[in-house]
Amino acid sequence: MSSTASPRAEARTILIIVAIVQFVIGGWFSWSASRTAPHDLPVLVVAGRGADQLAERLRAGAPGAYEVKGVDTVEAADAALRQRRAYGALSLTATGLELHLASAASPAVARNLAGRAQELAAGPVRTTDVVPADPDDPHGAGLAMGFLPLLITAVIAGLLFALKVRSAAARFLGVVGFAVASGLLSSLMLTHLSGVLPGDYFVNAGIVALLELAMVGVVTGLGSLIGAPGIAVGAVLMFVVGNPLSGLTSAPEMLPQPLGALGRFLPAGAAAGLLRTAGPFGGAGAGGPVLILLAWALIGFGLLWASSRRKPVVPPQGAARDLAPAGEQRPETAPVY
Repeated sequence: MSSTASPRAEARTILIIVAIVQFVIGGWFSWSASRTAPHDLPVLVVAGRGADQLAERLRAGAPGAYEVKGVDTVEAADAALRQRRAYGALSLTATGLELHLASAASPAVARNLAGRAQELAAGPVRTTDVVPADPDDPHGAGLAMGFLPLLITAVIAGLLFALKVRSAAARFLGVVGFAVASGLLSSLMLTHLSGVLPGDYFVNAGIVALLELAMVGVVTGLGSLIGAPGIAVGAVLMFVVGNPLSGLTSAPEMLPQPLGALGRFLPAGAAAGLLRTAGPFGGAGAGGPVLILLAWALIGFGLLWASSRRKPVVPPQGAARDLAPAGEQRPETAPVY
């Protein structure tokens, strides 16, 4: 906004911009949340009498919703659930349909599969929760609410480091220091005080620290390199896009595709997967998300390094005199003959 604009014009510009941003973000968040439904959700069917018909009924009842695979025994199915290779397993027994779940992977998916099993059985279903959700947060709402501030404060920290800290070295130390402090404090809150995050305190602290390192590093790096537009790009990518696609409130397979798959490769989605798997599943499948977070952190450090190598803009000769405050006497220069 121009410095000569009237206060009313400035206020009008601000309210229009913020209202449009609110409209877009609100629509995006609500649209992605309202489209929650299974898409190629991994489900196992235990081999045995009627297994093929059961698998076919599962596919036909909701085309494209489930990726159905066979498994030889119930024990093999349970092992696959513990390794996070599937969300549930169905088997036909002499007493009826049985459902094995890993609700710790996603309480929302567990509810979906339980409802689907009831439809298939048209009667009681014996359910076994192989990896149950944390009893302090059985629906996952507490973890989801505790995760949101981690993303918001990461964007705020990146904005402040980029705008208020002039030294590139100080920005780097600020990003690393914030990640460490956030990891230790947030893990204390989520793991012990609120109790919504199962698992080891230091493991959870490391996951949060990696998340903050990746997010704050990218926002700070983009802001340091290209200014306010870089901060805006970083905030949109890390929070506006990353938060709805993290899959923490449901699962990546429950989001509209291919957006759910894309979300896994953003810091929020990778950290959400790690927090789900670190405690209940003993870190099964953690390698990919860890590499994704490390890659984003390296990108942030690369941006910070690039901004430190950029040469400062030297004002043209005479610009300092032209920018002198009004009323201040400018020194006269000697005439050149």
